[in-house]
Amino acid sequence: MKRKEQQKLIREQSDKTLKQFSVLSSVNRPARGWIRAIRDALGMNMRQLAGRLGVHSSRIPRIEQDELTGSLTIKTMQRVADELDCVFVYGFVPRSSLEDTVKKQATSKARKKLNRIMHTMNLEGQNLEEKNRESIFKSIVDDILDSPSSLWDKNNKS
Repeated sequence: MKRKEQQKLIREQSDKTLKQFSVLSSVNRPARGWIRAIRDALGMNMRQLAGRLGVHSSRIPRIEQDELTGSLTIKTMQRVADELDCVFVYGFVPRSSLEDTVKKQATSKARKKLNRIMHTMNLEGQNLEEKNRESIFKSIVDDILDSPSSLWDKNNKS
């Protein structure tokens, strides 16, 4: 199996797995954070959570604030979740699909490359018919997808 085919298969399998989590992308974090929301729902005060975590009670407001600012470590989130009898869930949910993201990136790079080609041709007094331009564009996209090693490079060269 070619590398391109392997990568496509990996994307398809990942898309299938990640699709299960797409409903989570619309769930908003409570205004005071998940830790505070769960702690309050359980009727657990800061001193009690601190005792379960084995930290001083003055640490809990900082933990809750760090969750809100995004500076709480994953390790601490897991530990707090365990003490709240919860499962900490961490992941990425693609906005569309991984396959669409790759195609969108290839299309963007192809458009830039075609624009450079067209600019050079215009400087040389050559014009390309729309039909040929579209054909070349599709060919560039296919070439990029066939050899995706530079797909995510920041520079404009393809």
